[in-house]
Amino acid sequence: MMSKKLLAEFIGTFSLTFVVLLSSATDKFPIPTPVFAGLTLGLFVYFIGNISGCHINPAVTLGLLSIKKIEVSEAVRYIIAQVAGAILALMVMNTLGADVTGQSFLKSKYVFVGEIIGTALFTFGIASVVLGKITSGIKGVIIGSSLLLGASFAVMIGAPGFLNPAVALGTNSLTITTLLGPIIGSIVGMQLYKYLITDKSSQKK
Repeated sequence: MMSKKLLAEFIGTFSLTFVVLLSSATDKFPIPTPVFAGLTLGLFVYFIGNISGCHINPAVTLGLLSIKKIEVSEAVRYIIAQVAGAILALMVMNTLGADVTGQSFLKSKYVFVGEIIGTALFTFGIASVVLGKITSGIKGVIIGSSLLLGASFAVMIGAPGFLNPAVALGTNSLTITTLLGPIIGSIVGMQLYKYLITDKSSQKK
């Protein structure tokens, strides 16, 4: 069963990274990249959510680890599969002749803050699904919309809005800020929602 989970994470991360690469490489389809990313993630929640949980993001995996929703050994294997999927997406894109050289906006001094805030908003939404009482029928909508919201906030702040170290790697844009920003943001978002839920439960007793 673990091999199926890892394959699902590999396929999901490859698909998400490839969508971001394709969207960033063309101006023929005037829809913002965060919309494509949110749609892709939302659909994959339905596609593979019942197999692996559809993390397809090392930061999300580490955030879920921080609230004890995944074991350390499983988290490490998930992250390896996610990184492999992102690298394959980059390789395929290069094979198609695209020059993926990274993003110029990584020079912005607001990248770190934007990635933290954007990922915190994104994973706050994920935590509402994981820890809350969201019905299964709308989980993909909630999570996909949360990514769209978080990425949009990040971009408006001045960050690339990856909110995902694997996608940053797959787009040749992995730096210390696009690595640590999403990880910190994910832990903050997950922990904050857990705190709110725990506090609410304790008030009922």
